Amino acid sequence: MSGILDGKRLLITGVITEQSLGFGVAKYAQEQGAEVVLTGFGRLSLVERIAKKLPTPAPVIELDVTDAEHLDRLADEVRKHVDGIDGVLHSIAYAPPSALGGNFLNTPWEDVATAVQVSAFSYKSLATAALPLMGNGGSIVGLTFDASQAWPVYDWMGVAKAALESANRYLARDFGPKGIRVNLVSAGPQRTMAAKSIPGFEAFEEAWTKRAPLGWSLTDSEPVAKAVAALLSDLFPATSGEILHVDGGFHAVGVERTEK
Repeated sequence: MSGILDGKRLLITGVITEQSLGFGVAKYAQEQGAEVVLTGFGRLSLVERIAKKLPTPAPVIELDVTDAEHLDRLADEVRKHVDGIDGVLHSIAYAPPSALGGNFLNTPWEDVATAVQVSAFSYKSLATAALPLMGNGGSIVGLTFDASQAWPVYDWMGVAKAALESANRYLARDFGPKGIRVNLVSAGPQRTMAAKSIPGFEAFEEAWTKRAPLGWSLTDSEPVAKAVAALLSDLFPATSGEILHVDGGFHAVGVERTEK
């Protein structure tokens, strides 16, 4: 039985643990026929260990998206494993502690700059570094968290996500003539390592499980993985600059529904 990603070669970032959305995407992508290369940073041995838990153990390349040398050599490092790629997943975000948790008015610029560089500017950095591998055509997908409104405790990460969503539109504009689609998946909250580092993130979890019309699992990454896989496949040949919500419908409703 063929999969929607048969023959696709994918570069997937952001895998740290089995709970990482990147891991869920890598696993589902392999099940759908893709060949996967992972990137890791800082805890490379951990990423390599997690990579062995995929259906097919995947190679891991070191990549710090804020390091120009890492970005410059990305294409050469990837070519050690595959001769090109058809898709990229950007699953990278970070904000210093001072930029989260209700400290919005007091966060120093240096920490705001870090959040924006790692969480938003890196989308462009990764896309341009991967471009020599993609030829004419392919798909780039990033992960966001709805930046259309202000959230408790999310603070400057929310601002960084807004920048990411804007960058998505500009990348779609500039990569379109190359035949490359650029889209985001806006995922509901998951109990990932990144989420656990945000003080007060439990408020998101409680609200989502109560209000999402379709319900929402905090531990099941497969709905997000399926959406990412669809965008990385050939099923959306004329879709770019889009933000696809995979959040149980939470973004579409206002106050919590009361049953009669």
